[in-house]
Amino acid sequence: MTSPAQLPIAVVGAGAAGTVAAIFAAGGPRKVLLLERTRDGGRKILVSGGGRCNVLPSSLEPQRFVTASSPNTLRKMLLSWPLTEQRRFFEEEVGVPLALEEETGKLFPVSNQARDVRDGLLRLAARKGVEIVFDAVVEDLFPSDGAWVVRLQEAKVIRASAIILATGGLSLPGTGSDGAGLRIARRLGHTIHETYPALTPLTADPPRHKPLAGISLEVTLEAGKLRTSGGFLFTHRGYSGPAVLDASHLAVRSRLPFYLSWTSAGAEEWDRRLRAGPGAVATPLRRALPDRLAETLLAEAGVDPGRPLPQLRREERRKLVELLTRYPLPWTGDEGYRKAEVTGGGVALGEVDPRTLESRLHPGLFLCGEILDAFGTIGGHNFAWAWATGRAAGAGARQ
Repeated sequence: MTSPAQLPIAVVGAGAAGTVAAIFAAGGPRKVLLLERTRDGGRKILVSGGGRCNVLPSSLEPQRFVTASSPNTLRKMLLSWPLTEQRRFFEEEVGVPLALEEETGKLFPVSNQARDVRDGLLRLAARKGVEIVFDAVVEDLFPSDGAWVVRLQEAKVIRASAIILATGGLSLPGTGSDGAGLRIARRLGHTIHETYPALTPLTADPPRHKPLAGISLEVTLEAGKLRTSGGFLFTHRGYSGPAVLDASHLAVRSRLPFYLSWTSAGAEEWDRRLRAGPGAVATPLRRALPDRLAETLLAEAGVDPGRPLPQLRREERRKLVELLTRYPLPWTGDEGYRKAEVTGGGVALGEVDPRTLESRLHPGLFLCGEILDAFGTIGGHNFAWAWATGRAAGAGARQ
């Protein structure tokens, strides 16, 4: 039997983290196998950023991540690969030049094509000597005689010297994420912090604001201790946009009420505007808001849009100010994993070495990407997590 040291390194999952892990595991004395359950891999890369792929944020901010594990451990893992080096990797090694979108602080491919990112990573892996195997569905893996046994569908078996588990979580199941890696990690004894959909749109039943579908604007959102500003979008089923997605885990997990300020003006400023005249009550709202939203808020306040401002009663003015600056969003549910961009929860960070991402329970097992208990806000943070942890796991397995 071949000695464990001569066996290949097997990477399970050719997504963002797994492909980078394979690249950094390659080049040593052992062959690297990249096993992918779909026919092409990297499908979350392809659908990210509306098909453009927000490769990186313009700054890495650990405080914008959520974990039930140690925030200090998360910080070490996230910052293990400086942002400047990550950008250099994509531009010089992957061959995908990036451009900063000034208004959002996001880095996209100059081509605005997510496929260039996915294909560039796979080409680099192939150039590094990685053997990529598509349609390879891993059903289980376990340690055996100092090595690892990978069991695939149709009774196929692969022996490996080390395993990098990069199977993702449960979000966007249409891309191939089905939680298989989480199930395997749990069976191997790892602690799995409760999983939940994150960065997912919210729904309303009945869809009270369906007539406003398609309207988008910048808002400030409050939920518990969280206060965030960003884009907001009315949908046919409820609410989306960066501000909603970044706070959605608070709705999913704790059912917190959400309050919106539709403009940057505060209560005192709106009170002043609604006292000023001449003109109709609708005039200052329509100057600051999309017409349909202004009409909706006036209707909810029970105020005739054409009423002259000087005739607005104090109680009506107070009601309008409240609706403009602390609007209770009537959400009732969420879109779940079907539309979630990431999975919250996952393998406890304390059970992996923060430098190498090797399991503290099973030598030779490395874990990276979405399977770990961490996620960040939208804007490239979750890709930065995938790239950084993939690199660490690949380099760790290669040692």
